[in-house]
Amino acid sequence: MLETLARIILRYRVASLVILLGITVFMGYTATKVQLSYEGAKILPASDSTYAEYLKFKQKFGEDGTVMVIGFQDQKMWQAKTFGDWYDLTEAVKKVDGIQEVLSIARAFQVIRNDSLQKLDFKPVITERPRTQAEVDSLHELLGRLPFYEGLLFNPETNATLMAITFDQKQLNTKDRIGIVRQIKEMADKFAADNGLTLHYSGLPYIRTAVTEKIAGEMKIFVALALLITALILMLFFRSMQAVLFPMIVVIFGVIWSFGTLVLFGYKITILTSLLAPLIIVIGIPNCILLLNMYQQEFQKHGNKIKALVRTIHRIGASTFFANVTTSVGFLVFAFTHSAVLIEFGIITAINVMLTYLISLFLIPIVFSFLPPPSAKQIKHLDRRAINRILHRVDHWVHHYRWRVYATVLVVIGISLYGANKITTVGYVVDDLPKKDVIYTDLKFFESNFRGVLPFEISVDTREPGGALKLKTLYKINRLQKLLAQYPQFSEPVSVAEGIKFSYQGLNDGDPKYYIIPNVEELARLSSYAGTAKGNQRMFRSIIDSTQQVTRVSFQVADIGSIKMKSLLDELRPRIDSILDPADYTVKLTGNSIIFLKNNDYLLINLKESVLIAIVLIATVMFLLFLSLRMVVIALIPSMTPLLLTAAFMGFFHVPLKPSTILIFSIAFGIASDGTMYFLTKYRQELRKHGGSISRTVSLAIHETGLSMIYTAVILFSGFFIFSVSSFGGTSALGILISVTLLIAMCSNLIFLPTLLLSLQKLLITRAFLKEPLIQVFDEEEDVELDALEVRKTEAVEP
Repeated sequence: MLETLARIILRYRVASLVILLGITVFMGYTATKVQLSYEGAKILPASDSTYAEYLKFKQKFGEDGTVMVIGFQDQKMWQAKTFGDWYDLTEAVKKVDGIQEVLSIARAFQVIRNDSLQKLDFKPVITERPRTQAEVDSLHELLGRLPFYEGLLFNPETNATLMAITFDQKQLNTKDRIGIVRQIKEMADKFAADNGLTLHYSGLPYIRTAVTEKIAGEMKIFVALALLITALILMLFFRSMQAVLFPMIVVIFGVIWSFGTLVLFGYKITILTSLLAPLIIVIGIPNCILLLNMYQQEFQKHGNKIKALVRTIHRIGASTFFANVTTSVGFLVFAFTHSAVLIEFGIITAINVMLTYLISLFLIPIVFSFLPPPSAKQIKHLDRRAINRILHRVDHWVHHYRWRVYATVLVVIGISLYGANKITTVGYVVDDLPKKDVIYTDLKFFESNFRGVLPFEISVDTREPGGALKLKTLYKINRLQKLLAQYPQFSEPVSVAEGIKFSYQGLNDGDPKYYIIPNVEELARLSSYAGTAKGNQRMFRSIIDSTQQVTRVSFQVADIGSIKMKSLLDELRPRIDSILDPADYTVKLTGNSIIFLKNNDYLLINLKESVLIAIVLIATVMFLLFLSLRMVVIALIPSMTPLLLTAAFMGFFHVPLKPSTILIFSIAFGIASDGTMYFLTKYRQELRKHGGSISRTVSLAIHETGLSMIYTAVILFSGFFIFSVSSFGGTSALGILISVTLLIAMCSNLIFLPTLLLSLQKLLITRAFLKEPLIQVFDEEEDVELDALEVRKTEAVEP
């Protein structure tokens, strides 16, 4: 098949090149329509019970992550100028298109009894900008008499205050959100500069916007770094502009195709698919290196350019095909996670790894068929003494120091198992950001002053219409709030109970001692005033459903991590049931914080499964190639050993196991298996040529594959290491750990794998290599060549 493909590529090279360019132009045009994702990552499947409950909650009460907060900590907040400017800022933000509501100490409301109309009026505390310090002092005293706002809008103990900005849900998950956040931030930064204050920003709309902008910025940086670093390494290795320029064109085509594919599949750029372009560059370059090295090695043997290109396509095309299949499998297994964000990443990356392979297989031979034959200077790198000395030493080790190699591997495995046991499994909402990042520090500001900004919702179904406003339910909700007040992780609540207390205080002329749940008679009196008040209905409509059967108790919770949160929920669940008896009430814990915890657990379970699936699928590919279970085992051992060492690094250096780091294992295993398959295909090819001499075959395989394996390992190490500069901790850890893993995998494939082959030579000869492979991809004794007519035709059109 590959012989036929080689003939087609070189005989119809002009037509092939035109088709390739045409597809690239189409993909380039399609790629211009690519969009960033502005929604939270969809990880849980719709069938998940926790997610289904969350969707019901949103359908009933709306989004729970719609609030952005701005805050500062300074005694200036009660000075006339600062308070007045804060009032102006609050009013300006309220007028921004896409903002539904704004609350702050400068835009707070109070309940006032209207005896003439027998109702409660919901009126603003401040109707105009205060002009004097006396007015501000009066407002300060008034707000101090409204317990509802203490802990929500201001903290009297720390002199901190915040502005809560509610976004219109229609624009929350669209591109408009970025413009809205920028506009608000510009106005707020001006306020801060005018008053000499440091402002802090947080809330899910702000966090998601800031993360989206970071993703877009880092994607450009990664692409530029990947192109620059790979170009420099290619120049260092090959010392030829041709060997730099055309591989770079290959991966640029691959990047264009990848974004075109993203659009064709209807996907958007997420934190994972933002890695697509640099991944394609880093993974695509090794294909070009293998093709160029084989082409130059073949040309060095006989000096026939066309013959060298045909042999390159035939010999390297097969091994690189299966090597790219294993890499694709490493990504494709994410499609088995049932998580939308991982499925998109896995499918698109797997497809484009194979497409980039095809681009290199066509473009490199076609381009070099037009170019002059390699000069002596261009193939000089094949005889580099330093690398040859290393390969000679490796050859000597595997032949004469096998037991030392085994002893070293056993020690490494022992240390790795010990280190792997130290791995912890924990995730935080913003743990992918460094501790010094402004998003992280701002979040901690709100946690320290207001106990957190992450939505934590308790849905209470009373199972009867009107049950949410019954005195029994109100007392129980109040007890529930007192229970959670014992935990420093939770903010002050917003609930129907708090609304009733706020209204009852207003009914009694704003006296703070009446900020309580009234008794039966007083509740009836309150109902007679509150029943038709529009302001009162406005207060309650977001926390109680239209039938008054279901209500919500809304808290903000600190980002305490998945382990502590899980422990906290396990502790709370029975205590909540003791207050709201499951026989009478249906109570659900939900909100973005709960969904994050469930996402974390779900991903960890599914990604662990994906690693096992990757191993099984890659083992199946190896079996189809070698038709030998022993050979599959031998191939898997050196590919999996580096993964153990990576796990040890995570344990020793306290890198937690979380969704962003567990990705490392299946990706690294897929790429590490490339070198294993490349070595074994060459090994089998040479073994049949040399009459079953294992020792000689191993030596030849080390020397003929070693150069390319070292070149590709350096490219892969450097390419993945660029991710270490990411401001996202998970992306940075992924880059560092995959880089180290692949470097170790190269050593394992060049030293440990040949050692195994030599030790098990009798089994391999009798069981594996006397069989014909199910998929014939190796040329035998004979060389593959174009017939004389084809060679003359191809050479006749050369420039």
